[in-house]
Amino acid sequence: MNIVADRLSRIKPSMTVGINTKANALRAEGKDILVLAAGEPDFDTPVNIREAAIKAMNEGLTRYVPGKGTPALQNAIINKFKKENNLEYSSDEIMVGVGGKHIIYNAMMATLNPGDEVIIPAPYWVSYPDIVLLAEGKPVIVKCSEKNDFKLTPYELEKFITPKTKWLFLNSPSNPTGSVYSKEDLMHLGQILLKYPNIYILTDDIYEKIIYDKQKFNTIAETVPELKNRTLTLNGVSKAYCMTGWRLGYCGAPKEIISGMNKIQSQSNSSTSSISMAASVEALQGNQDFIEKHNIAFKKRRDLVVEKLNSIDGISCGIPPGAFYVYPNCEGIIGRKTPGGIILDSDEKFMNYLLESRGVAGVQGEAFGLSPYFRLSYATSEKILIEACQRIDEACKLLK
Repeated sequence: MNIVADRLSRIKPSMTVGINTKANALRAEGKDILVLAAGEPDFDTPVNIREAAIKAMNEGLTRYVPGKGTPALQNAIINKFKKENNLEYSSDEIMVGVGGKHIIYNAMMATLNPGDEVIIPAPYWVSYPDIVLLAEGKPVIVKCSEKNDFKLTPYELEKFITPKTKWLFLNSPSNPTGSVYSKEDLMHLGQILLKYPNIYILTDDIYEKIIYDKQKFNTIAETVPELKNRTLTLNGVSKAYCMTGWRLGYCGAPKEIISGMNKIQSQSNSSTSSISMAASVEALQGNQDFIEKHNIAFKKRRDLVVEKLNSIDGISCGIPPGAFYVYPNCEGIIGRKTPGGIILDSDEKFMNYLLESRGVAGVQGEAFGLSPYFRLSYATSEKILIEACQRIDEACKLLK
């Protein structure tokens, strides 16, 4: 008798976690590895946020807290949504989880029945399909063309809708491409969704504040208000506030969805840390000036990486307007042969070649559902980025 549950056969381990684990193992062996695989800002959590956490600890706020968030945090989230997104939520329409991934997991577990379909535009964040599969749903992957900036078009959306469609996932700015849906993009998608009242929308806005080139962030429940009563608007403090390790995500959604998510959470992890909640109140309500400073640094790094990658034979890279990733096309590399005689017939083999021969860790496009591409994070120092691009260039020049 197999001790492992059958449901695990439906999913695979996170490829991004696996690559980081492999890269760190090589580092532990003493090898010089440059890791551009992690979706994590290299800036420290701002001082005012850390001080709010210390204050909470010193004041004894170390006991159980409501799973859906302390009253102070709920109010901070409600005010954030109203002030920044023109979205009004009551306290029973707010949920707090252990990071954004946990919010998505709770939502899918609370709403999906076996066979329910979830439309997921590709490239997608690696965990979307597997969370759907864990909840016994069916991911319906829609491959989005680079010609359309990797964004879902209204035609593609309607083409993949069936009577079993229950959710559509949107992610803007996108991980892995950095693409941003404009107000017009969302309005056009919204017009299709208004024709199908049984479809819910999960919009992952975690990179909302990391945006460049005078782009404006828009979210679908604000852009198409008629969809708010069937939209889950997801956000969190990990990226813009440099709080990846604090593990706090949040969302606004219809009461019945939040109620179901709370029921799931009450029987699983209960809540995230009380200290993380206190720190997140300060993050949402405190000084925001550091975000613009970080974005200036990210933009400079982005421009550096895009320029250097586009100078490498076989690689082409667009300019992402948001997040902190590039998603270069490596079609010109596919089919070439390494000095050791290995034919690089996939983006996965190309990434393995870069890691093993030059110590550069990136993530293959296969992990995000669209090849032949790869993802590099530029949320690290310029020195590391310059060295990494030089190593990639050297590796590619050795290919035949």
